[in-house]
Amino acid sequence: MGERGPARSAERAQHEEPPGREPPARSVPAPRPSGPTGDAPLARPSAEIDSGWGLPDESAAAAEPEPTLRPTEPPPPEPRDPDGDDVFLELGEGESPAAGAKKGALTNVAGIKFRPAGTIHAYDAGDASYLRGERVVVESDRGPIVATVAVGSRRQPTLDVLRRIVRPATAADEKSKERNGGKEREAYLFCKQRIRDRNLAMKLTRVEYPLAAGNKVLFYFASEERVDFRELVKDLAQRLKARIEMRQIGARDEAKMVGGIGACGRELCCSTWLPAFVPISIKMAKDQGLPLNPSKVSGQCGRLKCCLVYEQDTYKEMRKGLPKMGKRVSTPGGEGKVVELDVLRQRVRVWFDEGGSETFPADVITLLAPPGARPAASAPSSEDSETDA
Repeated sequence: MGERGPARSAERAQHEEPPGREPPARSVPAPRPSGPTGDAPLARPSAEIDSGWGLPDESAAAAEPEPTLRPTEPPPPEPRDPDGDDVFLELGEGESPAAGAKKGALTNVAGIKFRPAGTIHAYDAGDASYLRGERVVVESDRGPIVATVAVGSRRQPTLDVLRRIVRPATAADEKSKERNGGKEREAYLFCKQRIRDRNLAMKLTRVEYPLAAGNKVLFYFASEERVDFRELVKDLAQRLKARIEMRQIGARDEAKMVGGIGACGRELCCSTWLPAFVPISIKMAKDQGLPLNPSKVSGQCGRLKCCLVYEQDTYKEMRKGLPKMGKRVSTPGGEGKVVELDVLRQRVRVWFDEGGSETFPADVITLLAPPGARPAASAPSSEDSETDA
């Protein structure tokens, strides 16, 4: 016991501070703000502890302005690539090119047509592969429809989001389409009778029944004027128990749906193979030397024949070396006026001033300048230019 006493006294003396010296201030942690957990805020330390050692002055912190954050402007868009290679830029990393969900993606595209002479529409085939002539079920605004593959599927870049091919058509789909064909004939006869009973100025052309039950039935009709068919729609909806949609079509579309035999003795082009109509003008008949008789240049639809456009480019190209009708020309037989042109044979018939006419090849005829016209100034030769110099 005697030995431990002096040791403890020396140890206590080392930890004791000398007189006259203030003990060091203890570090106090900053108060925690009350958060979403619902904890109560901590009490602020006393003024003695905060004096010179506590938090900074709040007034000085409030005087400092807060920095203004401005959004970074996006870089200007780059110009489009004239070669079309930029269609792949929207594909993300690791994204399948065959997804077809974004514009500009590489999509498995197949050409689909709904009628033998219908327009070919581009459809997204997904991961499947389809050959020409296969029957498929596709999406449409009228619901699922059985259609035919006109162009086999192949991957190509697309700029628009395409409709999707649902699946290959089965035997059940074909039977359902046949049953709908019978329903379409019944609906056609009923609608035609109601049009006659209500004395409506419209011509019913075609009826399309949906593949799946519960969708709408389409009625195509032609009319030269506006028709109020609201009562007719009520009759059809009550009989067919479905939604009714009436679509008015033009004379060309009517002939395309109905079909027929043209003046050439063959089936109409629009109902057999022509996919789409193109603008046709009476100038085409004039360029081809056809008589401007409505019965000669009009088709079954009452409009200008679609076949006028087939050879228009050829006639337009071959007429470039021929003089115009009524122009004065010089021929081996004398001077005269052009009265007839044979574009395909490149021959010109000229009426002479002395009387009579004769046909000449186009390469022996020279076009005369009109009376009073100033001849074109010839370019100076190289010798004249050297002399003037």
